[in-house]
Parts: sequence; C-alpha cells; structure tokens
Amino acid sequence: MASVSYQIANLLEKMTSSDKDFRFMATNDLMSELQKDSIKLDDDSERKVVKMLLRLLEDKNGEVQNLAVKCLGPLVNKVKEYQVETIVDALCGNMVSEKEQLRDISSIGLKTVISELPLASSALAANVCKRITGRLSSAIEKQEDVSVQLEALDILADLLSRFGGLLISFHTTILAALLPQLSSPRQAVRKRTIVALSHLVMSCNHQLYAKLINFLLDGLSRNSNTSTTRTYIQCIAAICRQAGHRFGEHIERVMPLIVQYSREEDDELREYCLQAFEAFVHRCPKEITPHISAITDLCLQYITYDPNYNYDDEGEEGEDGVIMETEEEVDDDENDEYSDDDDMSWKVRRSAAKCMEAVIATRHELLVEFYKTVSPALIARFKEREENVKSDIFHAYMALLRQTRPTVGVSLDPDSMDQEEGPTCMLQAQVPAIVKAVHHQMKEKSIKTRQDCFALLKELVIVLPGALTNHIPALIPGIQYSLGDKNSSSNMKIDTLAFVHCLLTSHAPEVFHSHMAVLVPPVLAAVGDSFYKITAEALLVLQQLVKVIRPLDTPSNFDFTPFTLELYHCTLVRLKAADIDQEVKERAISCMGQIICNLGDYLQGELHTCLPIFLDRLRNEITRLTTVKALTKVAGSPLRIDLRPIMGEAIPILGSFLRKNQRALKLGTLTLLDTLVRNYSNSMNSELLNKVIVELSPLLSEADLHIAQLTLTLLTSIAELHPSALARVSDAILPEILILAKSPLLQGAALSSMLEFFQALVKAGLPGLGYRDLLAMLVAPVTQSNMASGTGPMPVLHKQAFHSLAKCVAALTITWRQEALAVVEQFMRDIQNPRNDSQHIFALLIIGEIGRHIDLSSITSLKQVILNSFSPPSEEVKSAASYTLGSVAVGNLPQYLPFVLQEIEAQPKRQYLLLHSLKEIISCQSGSPGGVQLLQPFVPAIWQQLFLHCECSEEGTRNVVAECLGKLTLIDPAALLPQLQESLNSESALMRTTVVTAVKFTISDQPQAIDPLLRQCIGQFLSTLQDPDLNVRRVALVAFNSAAHNKPMLVRDLLDTVLPQLYSETKVRKELIREVEMGPFKHTVDDGLDIRKAAFECMYTLLDSCLDRLDIFEFLNHVENGLKDHYDIKMLTYLMVARLAQLSPTAVLQRLERLVDPLRNTCTMKVKANSVKQEYEKQDELKRSAMRAVASLLTIPDADKNPHLSEFVSQIKSTPELQLIFDSIQKDSTGPSQDSALMDLS
Repeated sequence: MASVSYQIANLLEKMTSSDKDFRFMATNDLMSELQKDSIKLDDDSERKVVKMLLRLLEDKNGEVQNLAVKCLGPLVNKVKEYQVETIVDALCGNMVSEKEQLRDISSIGLKTVISELPLASSALAANVCKRITGRLSSAIEKQEDVSVQLEALDILADLLSRFGGLLISFHTTILAALLPQLSSPRQAVRKRTIVALSHLVMSCNHQLYAKLINFLLDGLSRNSNTSTTRTYIQCIAAICRQAGHRFGEHIERVMPLIVQYSREEDDELREYCLQAFEAFVHRCPKEITPHISAITDLCLQYITYDPNYNYDDEGEEGEDGVIMETEEEVDDDENDEYSDDDDMSWKVRRSAAKCMEAVIATRHELLVEFYKTVSPALIARFKEREENVKSDIFHAYMALLRQTRPTVGVSLDPDSMDQEEGPTCMLQAQVPAIVKAVHHQMKEKSIKTRQDCFALLKELVIVLPGALTNHIPALIPGIQYSLGDKNSSSNMKIDTLAFVHCLLTSHAPEVFHSHMAVLVPPVLAAVGDSFYKITAEALLVLQQLVKVIRPLDTPSNFDFTPFTLELYHCTLVRLKAADIDQEVKERAISCMGQIICNLGDYLQGELHTCLPIFLDRLRNEITRLTTVKALTKVAGSPLRIDLRPIMGEAIPILGSFLRKNQRALKLGTLTLLDTLVRNYSNSMNSELLNKVIVELSPLLSEADLHIAQLTLTLLTSIAELHPSALARVSDAILPEILILAKSPLLQGAALSSMLEFFQALVKAGLPGLGYRDLLAMLVAPVTQSNMASGTGPMPVLHKQAFHSLAKCVAALTITWRQEALAVVEQFMRDIQNPRNDSQHIFALLIIGEIGRHIDLSSITSLKQVILNSFSPPSEEVKSAASYTLGSVAVGNLPQYLPFVLQEIEAQPKRQYLLLHSLKEIISCQSGSPGGVQLLQPFVPAIWQQLFLHCECSEEGTRNVVAECLGKLTLIDPAALLPQLQESLNSESALMRTTVVTAVKFTISDQPQAIDPLLRQCIGQFLSTLQDPDLNVRRVALVAFNSAAHNKPMLVRDLLDTVLPQLYSETKVRKELIREVEMGPFKHTVDDGLDIRKAAFECMYTLLDSCLDRLDIFEFLNHVENGLKDHYDIKMLTYLMVARLAQLSPTAVLQRLERLVDPLRNTCTMKVKANSVKQEYEKQDELKRSAMRAVASLLTIPDADKNPHLSEFVSQIKSTPELQLIFDSIQKDSTGPSQDSALMDLS
C-alpha cells in the first residue's frame, strides 16, 4: 500500500514539471497504474490524483490534456463516490467556460465518465447522473452558445440511453429543457434534441410520454412554420422507432395529421412523412392495420414522383438514343433558374420505396392484393434514373418475392397448391414484365444496379424454380456483359456467377443447351482468374455446367464433345496447383469428380493423369474429406469409370480413415467403400478387403447408430459379393453385432441394415456360420440370461432387445424357409412350458415375426397356444401374445382375421389385448399397397366390430378402437370418413370422444389420399370444441393440436372460428373445481385442468405453424392468464413467453409490464414450511422456468430499458438464491450456441 502511494506521489510531482514531456510520461504512467485491477488508493492519494488530473485538463499541451481525459475512465471505478462527484462537478463547470478547447475536453471527459460508470452499483450511477443532469438541463435551456448546447444534448442522450431508468425524478425537467429546442433555428440542435428525446421515451412514465406526444400533435395542428413542422414529424418517427410498443395508442391521432402534411408541396416534408409511416408500419403492426391501404396508395403515388424529368415511353427500341436526346434538351435549359442539384424529389421517391418495402415485409396477409397493385407499379419503376432510389425499388420487390416463398411445411402438402394459387400464379403471369424491365438494366454502367438485378432474379428463381425457362435468351447478354473484364469489379463477377449457379440448378438442362457456346467461355475464363474468390465461385458453376451439358439421369441429344476437353483441362490446372486457396482446392476436386463422373468415357486417355492426383489429395488431411465425396461420385457413375489404377492404394488409405476421430470422414468413407464393393467387386481380392474389415468392429456400437448402419450395409455388400473376405467375421465383428442387437437404442434404418446383413450372411454359407449356428448365437443372449439367473448377475435384457433379436431370427428363417416350421414348433414348446417370462416373451415374438412373412396356418395348434398366453399374470407376456397374434394373422388374413374378430366378440375379458392384435394387423397391412388390397375385403367386418366397442367405459380400450378406426379410414377414406362424420351426431359422449380421437389418427405428417377430404370436413369434427361434454372437448383439442402440428394447411382457414373456442377453454372454470375429503384432509380437484392444458398446448403449436394468422395481442391476453394458473400450465406458458420473445418481440415489448408481474410472483413465492420434498422441487423447477422466460425477454432489443423489467432483474440480482439460478441459466443460453458454432468448423 505504502509503495503504491509513494509511486503515485512521485508521478504527481512529475506532473507539475515545466517540461511537457515529463508531464506527458507521468500521466501515461498513471494511466497504466490505474488500469491494473489490483491498485488501491488511500483517501489522500485519491484526492491528490483527482485534483491533479482536473488541473491537467487545462494544460497548455493538447496531448497532455487528451491523456488526462483518458485517465478519467479507469479512475471513476477506483475512487470513492464523493471524488467522482468532484470530478463531475468540475467537468460540468468547465462545460460552460469561455475557452472552447476546455469545453471540448470536458465534454469528452463527461462522455468517458458516463460510459465507464458501472451499471451494477446503481447508487453511484444515480448520484452522478443526477449531478450531471441538473447542470446539463440548464446549459441546454440557456441557449447562449450553440456549441455548448450541442455538446450538452449529446451527453444527455448518452446518459438517457445508458441510465434512463435512474433519472426518473429528472425526466420532467429534462423534457421541459428539451421541448423548446425542437423549434431552435439551428438544424443540428433540432437533430440532437430528437435523439435525446427518443432515448428519453424508452424509460419515462406514461404521463410524460403523453405530454410529449400532445406537445408534438399541438405543434403539428398549429403548423406555425415549416421547419418546425418537419422537425416534429421527424421527432414522432424517432419516438415510434425507439419506443414503438408505447406508440400504438396514439396512432389514430397522429395518422390524419401526417397524411395531410404528406400531400403538401414540400419535398423534404414528404420525405419525413413517409419515414414516419415506415416507422409506424414496423413498430405498431396492429394499430396501423386500418391505415395500410392509405399508406400503400401514398407510397405508390410518390414512388413515381419525378416532376423534373420526362420518361419517354417509347424507350423500347432505342433506349440509349432516347435518353441522349432528353439529356441534350436539359443542357439547353441549363441557363434557366432551375438546376438538377436543387432537385430533392429523389429523396421522396426513396423514402416511398423504403416505406413500401416495410409494408410488404410485414403484411403477409395482403400478398394477393400486392400482386394486383404494387407489383406492376414497382416493375414499371425499375427504369428509375437515380441509382440509390432504383436500388430501394429493387429491394422492395425482393421483399415481395421473399414473402411469396412457400412457408416451410406447406410444400409437403399435396393439396396446398390450390391454396397457394393466388400469389404464385399471379407472379408467374408477371414474369415476362419483370424480365423485360430487368433486361434493360443488366447492361447499365452502374455495378450496384446490375448486382440488384441479379439479386432480384435470384429471389425470383428461388420462389418459382423454372420461372425463367422461356427468357434465357434475354438474360444471356447481361450475364456475358457482367462477366467481361472491362465492365466489372470482382464482387460483380462473383454475384453474376452465383446467379448463374442458381439459374443452372433451378432449370431443366435442355433450356441451356443452345447457349452453351456462349456460356462456357466466360466461366472458363473466370476459373482461370487470379482472384481466388472468383475462381472458387466459377468452379461451382462449372461443376453444375458439367451436369447440364450431359445429364446422366435423362436422355439428351446435345452434342457435348466439343466442350469435354476444354472443361477438363481448365479444371486440371486448378486441381494440380498446390499453392492455392483451400476453398479453390476443394472445389477443383469436386468439379473434377463431377467431370469424370459425367464425361469419363470420353476422357479415357486422361484418367492416368488425374486419378493419381486424387490419391495425393486423399493422403492430405485437409483435402481428404472432399476427395472421398468426389470419388464416391465417380465410383457411382453409370459410365463405370475404370478405377483399377488407384484401387490397390486407395482402399488401405480409406481403411485407415475409419480409425480417425472425424465423424463426417467416417460416414463419407463408409459410403464410398460400399459403392466400390458394389460396382468394382471383380477388381478386389480378399486380402485388399481385409485392410478395411479389420477396422470395422469398433464402428458397430450404439454410440453412433448412423455409422453402425453404414458399416452393416458395407458388410452386407461384402457378404453378397465377396463372401470369402468374411471368413473370420466371427472373431471380432459378429460379437460386436450381437452386442448392438441387444441395444435398447437399435431401431429404424440401423435395425433394417442389421436384418439385411444376417440374410446376406446366412446365404453366403460360410463354414461355422450356417443357419443353425447363427440361430444359436441369436437365441443365446436370452437363454443365457435365464440360465444365469441362479448363479450370478447377468445383465437384464431391455424390452427392445427382445424385439430386435426376434426380428433377426425371423430374417434368418425367411431366407431358410425349409427350416421354418421346425423352428416354430421348437419355440412353441418354449411357450407351452416356459422356464420364465423372458423366454416366454422371446418365443412369442419370434413366432410373430416369422408369421408375418411365412404362412403358419398349417400348424393347427398355434392359435390355441397363443391364446393361452393371454392369461398369465405378467402384463408383458400378455402384450407380447397380442402382438404375436396380430403378426401371425398378417401371414394369412383369410384364416386368422375372422378368428380374431370372433374372439373379440366372444371374450369380453380379453377385449383390450385382442383389439391390440387387430391394431397390429391394420398397421402392418396399411403400410403397403399390396397389404391394403388384402385387407380391403375384411374392412366392413372390422369396422362393424370396432363400432360395437366405441362406447366402452375403459379409456384404454376406446383409444385402441379409435386408433384402429383412424387407420382403417386411411385405407378407404371416401367410404369411411362419412361414416365417422355421421357418428358425431350420436347421443353418447363416449362415442363422440372415440370418433374425434379416430380423426386425430388420420392426420399424419406425410401426404395422404385422405387430405383433400379431411380438409372439407375437418371443420365439422372441430365443431365438437363446443360439445357440452368436457371429455369430448378435450379430445377435440388434442385432434386440433395434431392437425396444427402435422398439417397446418388443414386448419389455417378455420382459425377465425376455432380460436375463440380455443381461448375460452383456457379459462379456469369454478364449477369444475370440487373438494374431495381424504380422511381428515380436504383436497381440491380441478377437473378442468386437463382441458386447459390441452388448450395451452394447442396455442404453443399454433405459434410455430400459423403465426401469421394469429392476433398476437389477443393471444398474449390468454398467455397472461396462463401465467397465473396451475403448475403444469405455468410451465407451458413460460415456454410460450420465451418463444414469443423470439417470434414477435415488438408485441411482447408492448405487454411487458403485464407479463413481468406474474413472473415476479412465481420467483418470490415461498413454499410453506412443513411442505414435502416434492413441493420444494416443484417450486424450484417453476422458478427456473420463470427465470428462463425472463432471460429470453431480456434478449428483446430495448427490453432492458423497461422500468418494470429492469427493476425485477435487479431484484433477482439482489436475492442470492435467485441470482445463482439466473446466472446458470444465462450461462446455459449463451454456452451451447457458441460450442455448436465451433463444432461445425471441424
């Protein structure tokens, strides 16, 4: 401590030296001392340092002054509060001094202090801010010296934007000081006042906000002089941009005034009016809705506002000539009073275009309207003469195209076309007009214009692939022009190439064939360009061109031979070069791969040159992945390229890749090896393949099922084509496969590839791997775990493992049919006298899986044996038996299906299990067209039987019945859907529940034949949302949720009628809450909880699938109620708040106050002292979720300036237990996203 104060004293002494260099160095040293975290100053040193630095601010030497100002920043955080106040007082005093230099330095000092004040200790910040604010307000009001005023306004704006919330007590004085400045004669003062006001409105209270708005509106209605009127309009726009969430309620008063001013003959005023409209459209989407059409009309009127220019309409043939004449005419008038420099009309046009863009981007629902009126108007204005305005008009049109892009999920829906008919068809009709207008602009000198043209056409092609099919000849000259060296910057060339790539990928190859001679040379020239970014982009285009000149998937008569060698040699130069950019290397490899894949049969003589280069690139760590992908293309080519020259060396290298810790490389390599084995097996030998097979066993693990699946596929190919290579498969590989077969995670594609492998292996007939050997291996895990039950702990098999192993046994048996019946009988013995449940289940499953593929009706006792298994005590055995009965029935429907139906009728006790068997039959058969045909004759009988059980009192049984009905309806929708509709009118509530649930099962995320029919009648099923029975309403909500999630198109148009019913189900109903006496305690039960939960789940789904059809403010009202509801519903609504903060931040910002209070109540709620542990855990989980919602609210821009939220956050930070939770949540929310970004780089 002593040494620090000694050192500081030493520096202070030097600072008084007469030599400016001494003073400079001492100040510099002080700066570096202050920046150390460890420094602690005693009171005396503090006082001296502060005094000294303030003295140095008036130093004669400018450099010393500058350093002294810089020292203030770190100093503020190191000294006590009263010292900071001394500094601030001195700086504020200097602000109004006579000396200009001192004023400047002090204002910089104040800005430094403000930006360094710690946000955490609000007491210090508040104190300092209050001191500065009082002084600044008076400096602003005095208006003596403009420069003082400007600096003061600047500092005030800084203060308000950083600490607006702490200055609440001063807001009134600040406002009083600022308002008169809006009519200051100096434009700079007016502008800075607007900035300060816009920061003030973010944190001020409602009264002040209203006062400011009233002041502005009064001024506007008085209209005393134009410059003030302009300022007021600018100010309104700025306020709306900064605090749009509070502006909505004033729109109705503001709009008429601004519309009136926008019609005045004053260009600048019009520009500001249009900018204000743009702000309203962006920030007050709901309130501005009634005015949208008026704003659109004004924009369209002013986008063509060009009073001083005559656009000749016959500019078709001689565009350039016409313009020349008009320019000469202007020259003659040059000596008149008017010159082009005074022409401000372009600003009006520009703001009109920007406002139009805002309207288009925020109003998806008016798309059809826009295509009628806005689209033709914008296309007609592509000829605009002012480059910047033209760019904005292009951007507005691009916004229109972006809005027309089909929403994700819609494209899956086959009947979405008639829905989307409107916009896309209208756009299709306007394509010729667009091309005609753009065609002229593509030869402009201006690079910006040409870039906009390409960007616009690219958007067009994304929205309507193939749209330019008939217009390619019109575009080719423009493309050539921009790829030429004389006319283009490198960015221009890159943009042009990117467009060409987009064009080639989105149109049919034959469209380009006649233009190849013109297209290829400039692309080849670009590949040879010295700038690597152009080369990289050109190689992408070249790769696409190769696919176009000789498409392998469709027959084509185009003669591509003249281009073959050119393309090849041009790419070869880039492929050989070792000293080029990484991206160029990779793209040259991909491009060459494509060339050999598509043109290899014409390059026989060249293969010995380029294939060895691929080998080199395989050995290089940086290019190996790209090379693997390129070789996969070559190996899979239908031209059967001769790869023998590199096979011997490549395969061992590929084998070594399987050891590398790079997932993408392993996946690529396995795919390539499989392709090589399938297409080139005759040029391989077992010795070569062993180099790969050795590496495979570690890949067969459940840790990565995708890699395991590709490994099994590769092994299957080897077993089919090179079985001798697998002679030692039982050493390492089979044990791994059997461990994988027991994995609870094994399913889907990985399981199918395992079944294929076993089938290929048993066919290969390797010694020791015959049918019986493999069967014994697969059954062993189950029998061993049974044997070992007495002696030692054997791992218990997961339920999924029984299914997987049974499927493997069945796969073997189907291949070896002659053994099938004997094996089934062997397992039937296991069923009749099982040692334990697991063996019983396993035997049942095996018979079921075999019975699916082989008709077992010849074993007469089978039915009875399976039915006997319906009665053991174990539930798992029963469910396995019901699965087996269903599966065996699939093998011979006429024999078994009537039997199952008859049993359902005869055995009421076993109904549930037998219905499950029936469900299994229906699910399995409806998977394939052949299965559907076999099932068709039985549908009426099944349907009739199911309808007998629709009103069963057990919910479980009803659900199975509903699922069966739903799946049957999918088979024959035209006949069965009307029958479901009729049953909606049934008296019985249980019947209605079952029918609505059945409809839920007809909605899947894949396109189905039933969709168009469902679309017509889903409204009728959803009308059950008004059903008097609570349970029917609940299942109707579940069905609605399923539709909104899987096929939003079904319900989008019904939302106007469905939403009010949905919202009414979110309310707590007193009449559904009852008290139950449990011994001495009274317990309340809320029967309405489930239906409310279902309703909130629907709301959450709609956020993702139908956001554009929701009135967010109405939606938020119900979210607010949910925040005060039961535990389960609170958890759901916290998720919604987080999602809404991402999807529609502006709306959430407007309602922030009402959302914060319930969140605060949750976080500050105390659990009763004598509660059980679960209560505490539940409460903790709630707090955590509520804080997650708070953290997501803080991500909304400007939310932290909201007084309610910031107060709540400071409350969290001052409560230790909440602070802990909050910090961990914020860490979680920032952590993973960065990690994932890092992971992708690999």
